[in-house]
Amino acid sequence: MKIKKGDTVKILTGKDSGKTGKILAIDTKKEKVLVEGLNMFKKHQRPKRQGEKGEIVSVARPMEASNVLLVCPRCGQPTRVGYKLEGGKKLRTCKKCKSTI
Repeated sequence: MKIKKGDTVKILTGKDSGKTGKILAIDTKKEKVLVEGLNMFKKHQRPKRQGEKGEIVSVARPMEASNVLLVCPRCGQPTRVGYKLEGGKKLRTCKKCKSTI
């Protein structure tokens, strides 16, 4: 996967399209990412103890990795990721400004 934990991404589809956020977690097997504060859903939570009330909690759900695009830290635009070999290391590069990410 070309996106890593801690990257800033822009959401392309869904109810939060156009918004940007930071990646908190990645599931490589299911090809899903968890973006901070986006793709929020309401979850009804049962009371844990007697006498306690149930509540509705907002929970961030993972979304498809194909629905997000990496935002380049240098040029600030959403871009695709390319790769470049430098000294035996594989570096990610921005396809628009050609800088390393």
